[in-house]
Amino acid sequence: MPTILITGANRGIGLELTRRYIARGDTVIACCRHPEQAHDLDAIKDNANGRVYIHPVTVNDASSIAALKDTLGKVVIDTLINNAGIIGPNRQSTLDMDYDGFLEALDINTLSPLRMLQAFHENLKSAPAPKAITISSKMGSFTSLASDRVAYRASKAAVNRVMFAAAHDLRPDGIIVAVMHPGWVSTDMGGPNADISPQDSATGLVKVIEGLTLDDSCGFFEWNGTKIAW
Repeated sequence: MPTILITGANRGIGLELTRRYIARGDTVIACCRHPEQAHDLDAIKDNANGRVYIHPVTVNDASSIAALKDTLGKVVIDTLINNAGIIGPNRQSTLDMDYDGFLEALDINTLSPLRMLQAFHENLKSAPAPKAITISSKMGSFTSLASDRVAYRASKAAVNRVMFAAAHDLRPDGIIVAVMHPGWVSTDMGGPNADISPQDSATGLVKVIEGLTLDDSCGFFEWNGTKIAW
């Protein structure tokens, strides 16, 4: 069965993606910063018949990613899901910006998915139909006219462009690269007023990811399969 590597797998969308893939019979490499605190993830592992492997990784730390790569070696990864991300600093308007917080958002939301893709490029190439998915946001689409959360929006627009380029570069390897909007999800990041549950979002994401082909590479999709303009 396929092996799925998920970052930020200890809560929210990442946790629900782990549940959905395990329910399908897949194997999940579940990554998070502090596995010792990931009690919900441990509970999934305890009932997964040896198909969940929990590993520490800090996605904006190159040495941490290198350590994960060393641990996994040549394990074939069918799907890489860059899910880990942050909303950014409290002050992130064009007239009042926390620049250190802005840089952190860019580091985690934009650079880290590329770090992971580069690190596990060879693992993906070994899969029969590899996919590299980044959980982005339509807040990064230039069709969105709102001006709030500038650091978050900019980091997502940037990662969209990075993955658009990666889709072209990795097409010869047969790797499908796409970015996805999970919806406004009721997680710690999305808040209590969000209009979709993590369970529904993850179910939709898994379905859309499963159906992607090389013709969909470079695509930007909602959790329900609707294509989003860049």
